[in-house]
Amino acid sequence: MPLKSFIDVPADSLPIQNLPFGVFQPREGKTRVGVAIGDLILDLSILEELGHFQSAEFYDRKVFSEDSLNSFLALGRPAWRATREILQHLLSAEAATLRDDTRLREKVFHAQKDITMKLPARIGNYTDFYSSYHHAHNVGTMLRGPENALMPNWKWLPVAYHGRASSVVVSGADVRRPSGQTKPPDASTPVFGLTKSLDYELEMAFLIGPGNSLGEPVPINRAIDHIFGLVLMNDWSARDIQAWEYQPLGPFLAKNFCTSISPWVVMFEALEPFRKPLPPQDPEPLPYLRGKNDFTFDIHLEASLQTSSMDGPHIITRTNFQNLYWSIAQQLAHHAVNGCNLEPGDLLASGTISGATEESRGCMLELTWRGANPLKLPNSETRKWLEDGDTLTITGWCQGDGYRVGFGEVSGRIIGSDK
Repeated sequence: MPLKSFIDVPADSLPIQNLPFGVFQPREGKTRVGVAIGDLILDLSILEELGHFQSAEFYDRKVFSEDSLNSFLALGRPAWRATREILQHLLSAEAATLRDDTRLREKVFHAQKDITMKLPARIGNYTDFYSSYHHAHNVGTMLRGPENALMPNWKWLPVAYHGRASSVVVSGADVRRPSGQTKPPDASTPVFGLTKSLDYELEMAFLIGPGNSLGEPVPINRAIDHIFGLVLMNDWSARDIQAWEYQPLGPFLAKNFCTSISPWVVMFEALEPFRKPLPPQDPEPLPYLRGKNDFTFDIHLEASLQTSSMDGPHIITRTNFQNLYWSIAQQLAHHAVNGCNLEPGDLLASGTISGATEESRGCMLELTWRGANPLKLPNSETRKWLEDGDTLTITGWCQGDGYRVGFGEVSGRIIGSDK
């Protein structure tokens, strides 16, 4: 029988099986840590002060009154799991502590509509992978033709680049159209100006918990010990700037102007029922990338676009986390195999998640095939790329038996450089 809470939660909301962590600021008071259930936020800083986490391993620490999850992330999986068990007990239909204490409930619960969500962590480092086969194959086909779509290394290692952590923003922040150098096809020299090819990339990312010391790799079978949970991510991209600047060192101004993530972090424990075996990889990875019973997750993902003249959003992408070729354990193990020291709060992203069908393509670059086939919207507008006033929203969820483990959304509106 599914676990039930005394809080009434709609089937498509945030149930007791989920309890994602986030950082919020109430109308009055300091920023602190909470978990979401339904349309409410449970204030963990107050529960901490009242001693409800004394049975967990960190009972002598004050980690939930801080303005980020970093201190909690550093504690590791035993503390995370113990905290989740305590919270599920407090929120269960059978427990009386919160259910029957009206004054306590008034102190510890906030309506989500009355608070402001913040970035869940202080992100010291950010890495973006390129781990979807279909995305890599589509982009490579555009650039080099189908025979040479994948670079020779792509099926041997999780390709990635190091991004800019300082420009990672929380969902809801406006995205200012960036400027940079581009080289028009018919021009002999580059020009400077606003990007004309602004794009989204539907991604997911995970937050690092305990890190590893400099010079000490993380074995793949211990990789998940370092992963707290997952968020939705939009890696905003300026394709015309990218096309001119990326050789030979890869993305720079085309990517570092803004990256949006969802405010809620869904723990591994909430995703366990949705584990799926990682499909066979050919060629077989080198030994350091061969995990025992490696896995992926069945996470449904959608991207919707709303222009300034539309009444509501229109879904333009439907895909699934299972479309990633490289697992998150492989991504982390490869990242640290040379002794690179990961730290609590580091953000590691999947890269664009595209599937085999046209509707499962995770960016405008693929959906419009580099602008050659404009996207037709229900109000008769078309889009080759994102325009000022457009709002792009990514959502994701795992469907359980009578409940849904959701990630909320990551959304951003495009604004011009002079607004």
